[in-house]
Amino acid sequence: MTELTLSQFAGRAAALRAEIAKAFRGQTEAVDHLLISTFARGHCLLEGPPGTAKTLLARSFAAALSLSFGRIQFTPDLMPGDVLGANLFEFATSEFRLVKGPVFTDILLADEINRAPPKTQAALLQAMNERVVTIDGVDHMLGAHFQVVATQNPIEQQGTYPLPEAQNDRFLFKILLDYPDRDVELDILQRHAAQPLDYGVRTQDISPAMTAEELNAARALIDSIRLDEKILTYILDLVRATREDAEIREGASTRAADAIAAAVRAAAALDGRDYAIPDDVQRLILPALRHRILLGPTAEIEGRTPDDVLKGVIARIEAPR
Repeated sequence: MTELTLSQFAGRAAALRAEIAKAFRGQTEAVDHLLISTFARGHCLLEGPPGTAKTLLARSFAAALSLSFGRIQFTPDLMPGDVLGANLFEFATSEFRLVKGPVFTDILLADEINRAPPKTQAALLQAMNERVVTIDGVDHMLGAHFQVVATQNPIEQQGTYPLPEAQNDRFLFKILLDYPDRDVELDILQRHAAQPLDYGVRTQDISPAMTAEELNAARALIDSIRLDEKILTYILDLVRATREDAEIREGASTRAADAIAAAVRAAAALDGRDYAIPDDVQRLILPALRHRILLGPTAEIEGRTPDDVLKGVIARIEAPR
């Protein structure tokens, strides 16, 4: 098996960023969080207004990796079988044959996931948690690289179904995308003005910057990083504080704490360290918990956001030295 050093890993990550930047400009933090999610074996939820390149980011990310890519456009009439697949009876052979759904891929783009009803959203729960799907009582394994990158926009409410807590808890990060600044937006327009009027050409220049074997090696490198007891205690104290905060109706789960610990290991490796520091934890708390907590009525009346409340939690809990 290929082995990577920390410096080699940093070089591969830089190459991934450069390839993604050929199509997706600005918002480097979102790209970094997506990379951390991949190396930590997590799933990502991209949220932002229409037209902020959520789908383009997912496509660019997939194109920069040597992995298979599938896409599902979530709609109100989408059924669980449209996601997972189904056993169909073939009269020629008098046997049932499994027709696999789009979930059988490495990177699955669940586009506008909140437009499908809860029963269809729930079809992904087992796949995201166990990388297995059960069809007619038979388990079918998904690949080790299976990752869901879902998108949703927070503006439109008609014809949408809010993700249930169990679904949200399976996303490692909720990444917020906003409009780029003026210079970046002008650069985007200039680049597109020099290209054919075809959406597909926007990712055609992206070349794979990491093979599947190198991805496995990168994950093995991250697996070798161990977290100090002080860092683990700090993560736990922050998560437990969300369950005791007066502004939070429902706090984060043990799964959330475990997910943060995994993400912190990946973040440390991306910074070229084989150890984590409190700053790693603090910069990942917001994307890791903003979708996992439910605000109480006081916070909602005052117009506070999950990020506002979480920043208060971070400020109250003393970081290890």
